[in-house]
Amino acid sequence: MNTLDTTLYFITDSTCVPAESFLPVVEAACKGGATIIQLREKDKSTREYMELAASTHEITVRYGIPLIIDDRVDVALAIGAEGVHVGQSDMPVNLARRLMGADKIIGATTKTVPQALEAYEQGADYLGCGAIYPTTTHVNTVITPVETLKDVVKAVPIPVNAIGGLNKDNIFVLKGSGIAGICAVSAIMKAADPETAARELKHAFIKLNG
Repeated sequence: MNTLDTTLYFITDSTCVPAESFLPVVEAACKGGATIIQLREKDKSTREYMELAASTHEITVRYGIPLIIDDRVDVALAIGAEGVHVGQSDMPVNLARRLMGADKIIGATTKTVPQALEAYEQGADYLGCGAIYPTTTHVNTVITPVETLKDVVKAVPIPVNAIGGLNKDNIFVLKGSGIAGICAVSAIMKAADPETAARELKHAFIKLNG
């Protein structure tokens, strides 16, 4: 998808905020310039996941921002999300593509060039690569060297985003990497002012590539 803008890829984490604050944070991220949003829920029931996804989608549709569902093709299809994101232990990209259809967005997490090539060949539209820094969103964080990130960018013709502990003050390590954008979780989710945090992070990345 040549028109896919992954400049600021916001990944949600509902464990960071009280339940009543979750949707306002999503909307604040949209106002702040998020270009794509992924709903990631590891511990909710299918029904809870679907209900939250539907509410989130109402917001993202208003702002014209694609909503990507992490992991769950069934939830993505049920609420009409724009796409799905799969990890190395999730459904293979080619099967997700077959189920979602040709017009949907399929993303994949990769940490190596072989994984990136496989995901691309199976039909992925973009890749998330990392973790660049240690992150609180996974128990076992495997750090991806920036040199590996650069190799992944060179290996595939689709957008590659860096992920993992990134914020406006530490993304300087990504300069010259060729990435299409950055993924952020805590930098926006835990911010006192998520809208400003999103805006500043996006500006920092654009300035980095300027």
